[in-house]
Amino acid sequence: MPHRVAVLALDGLLPFELGIPHRIFGRSLNPAPGNKGGKLYEVVTCSIRPPGPVRTDSDYAILVEHGPAALATADTVVIPASYELGPVFEEGRLTEELAAALALIRPGTRMVSICTGSYVLAAAGYLDGRPATTHWSSADHFQRLFPEVRVDPDVLFIDDGDVLTSAGVAAGIDLCLHLVRRDHGTAVANEIARRTVVPPHRDGGQAQYIHRPVPEPQFATTTAARAWALARLERPILLRDMAEQEAMSVRTFTRRFREEVGISPGQWLTQQRVERARQLLESTDLSIDQVAHDAGFGTATSLRQHLQAALGVPPTVYRRTFRSSADAVS
Repeated sequence: MPHRVAVLALDGLLPFELGIPHRIFGRSLNPAPGNKGGKLYEVVTCSIRPPGPVRTDSDYAILVEHGPAALATADTVVIPASYELGPVFEEGRLTEELAAALALIRPGTRMVSICTGSYVLAAAGYLDGRPATTHWSSADHFQRLFPEVRVDPDVLFIDDGDVLTSAGVAAGIDLCLHLVRRDHGTAVANEIARRTVVPPHRDGGQAQYIHRPVPEPQFATTTAARAWALARLERPILLRDMAEQEAMSVRTFTRRFREEVGISPGQWLTQQRVERARQLLESTDLSIDQVAHDAGFGTATSLRQHLQAALGVPPTVYRRTFRSSADAVS
């Protein structure tokens, strides 16, 4: 059975954000041989009222064909942002209608918010004592309204197991791709990203606000250095080597890199090597020592430490998990 995703459409919703789960999960096809294109997820949109129109923040409404009962059948519930949250945004409390709808959700259901949809999760108590994020412009207000939530205003998304929150708009794409990667591996997530024409992976810890995301005209960038590094991840790469690719001093390169990417060159290199290791563990039978070498970690011990820090599991467990998943769907 496909994993069932219910997207909760609230009045004042942003149509772009409502469409993200459908574009990412709805395009996730089962890669098992002979599957003939079966989908990994079933996505439905529902309202907190009986089927009917739901207002958007634009000059049109959306006709939603499912009522709140759809929440009771969901394996994952996604709550996009809304500009008409009323007491949820102003006082941190649910309306009776919204509370009744959320009460239908089964225990253990995975809860996901995009942008200020996090206000609904917090008002419902899902975020008490847990780390969470939201759009950077709302982070201070969110923290004051929900002091029991550990708000991180800088990151793109936070995965806290059964509850996940993301920053604004495009970060919802990153989070949904992360969930596909978590559920079914890098290859499936990368194929969806390729079809959607978006970057296949932006780590959740990347900064929400990047000072220079688009270079000024005739302004030197760090793009060539990143491409150079990606082509030789299995080799030792020094900061000065990357700086030389752009004919910059180490100091200037480091500053420019952080302005464009949102993290340091060292953090970025580690992320790319973890991603390379994930791909090799999922798609090859290479030994752990060889995966460590090809990903640029050098030793199995180093690979184990970095994978444990990034994903919470050692390489052998990660490989076994995705091999078991592939067997289950084949």
